[in-house]
Amino acid sequence: MEKSLSKINTIITEKYLREQIENQYFERKGLGDKDIKPTKIASELIGMLNADGGILVFGISDKGEIEDLNTLGVKLNDYRKLVFDFINPPCNIEVEELEIHSRLIFIYHVEQEIERVFCRKDNEDVFLRVHDTNRKLDRERIMKLEYDKSIRRFEEEVVQDFDIDDFDWDLLQEYKEKLNYNGEVLDLLVKRHLANKKEAVYKFKKSAILLFAKDPEKYIPSASVRYVRYQGTEPLTGVSHNVIKDVRFENNIPRLINEIKQFLRTSFKDYHFLDIQDGRFKKIMEYPEEAWLEGLVNALCHRSYNIQGSAIYIKHFDNHLEISNSGPLPAQVTVENIKTERFARNPRVARVLEDMGYVRQLNEGVSRIYEYMEKSMLSSPEYVERNRNIYLTLRNRISNHSKAIDEIVMKKITDNWNEYNDTQRKIILFLFMHHQGTVEELEEYTMINKNTIRGYLNKYIKTGVVERRSKKQRDINAMYAFKKH
Repeated sequence: MEKSLSKINTIITEKYLREQIENQYFERKGLGDKDIKPTKIASELIGMLNADGGILVFGISDKGEIEDLNTLGVKLNDYRKLVFDFINPPCNIEVEELEIHSRLIFIYHVEQEIERVFCRKDNEDVFLRVHDTNRKLDRERIMKLEYDKSIRRFEEEVVQDFDIDDFDWDLLQEYKEKLNYNGEVLDLLVKRHLANKKEAVYKFKKSAILLFAKDPEKYIPSASVRYVRYQGTEPLTGVSHNVIKDVRFENNIPRLINEIKQFLRTSFKDYHFLDIQDGRFKKIMEYPEEAWLEGLVNALCHRSYNIQGSAIYIKHFDNHLEISNSGPLPAQVTVENIKTERFARNPRVARVLEDMGYVRQLNEGVSRIYEYMEKSMLSSPEYVERNRNIYLTLRNRISNHSKAIDEIVMKKITDNWNEYNDTQRKIILFLFMHHQGTVEELEEYTMINKNTIRGYLNKYIKTGVVERRSKKQRDINAMYAFKKH
């Protein structure tokens, strides 16, 4: 394991500083960056203070090249004291000076602030870090930020009667190893602001219980996930009650992610997906794993745990999956901007999940859901805020795909794919996506005239790929679909 360079944060190694992708918690600034004045660095640090904290390293370029701040000469002191000169109110930022290969760099360790909003001392500008960018806020957004910070306090509350034997010690050890930490594991929780320590007595916060207790529900009601499988496309009641499986998961958040991931892998059906690059039909899950896993992690990370009696629900229907959790959306986030906006409701929880690698780039979760649904040729995710809850719906095409194409037809298409021209491939793709189509629909889709379309369809009929579903010889509305063998 590579040696840690930092006395403040043991995760920081030379490899980390050079190669870590810039994200919600990490930023590089090199000497060649545009306008790299002390005020610029102060603005970036304010963005981190108002968001989730993090690390800003000054003296390493975006490409990971280690520079030397000593070249700044007498100006170096301006960067040492910029926290005091340009940030208001006083904040918790430690500046660590390190030498790597005889070259000086600064690391600004930014502790996320639960309640206060920070601004530039010289002009009162307020910034907020979102993903890997720093945003200047207008007055309305500043007011929303103040509101959002007030609802973050739940995970900071101390659980007075917590029994230390209720910790998942294996998981704590795993976390300690992830962070390359050599001290006592409980002291690590203090360093990560998940616990307080006074006179050798530890007090653990609710964030620590959610992340590392064997049974968080013992202390935080409804800190669980419930999976419900319905037969059909909507929930029914009374004599028509259609629940065929109901499973409750109770564990800490990292274990929940792993347990539910394995469970859902076996719960979803497979269907054939047409790869238009090579014409092969590949068997994949009815929903891309990356999409539903990101949806689950976002729900666990951003739900309002202070709302008791409301577990996270995963409702599985024949044609869609619904993941719901207690909300509402943070004031910075709306259904309309959810792909680009971010504000962690439980930043301590979010940071630990990022540390442990349970998700890649946690802060990009929502946009990744959209990306993976699009890659699988599925409908865009749907977010709805209703009754102070957030609902994410993913829709599948399994009923269309599984019934629309036969294995014999799939083999014929794959064997002849390289012989098809672009229009022929588009006809195949349209029939695959819509499971049937008329000549007029295919003309509109391919932008090729009807006679050419009919010619290609007749060739498909002769080779046993397509069939014409009309008894009328001259039916302009005749449907064409893959042949049933």
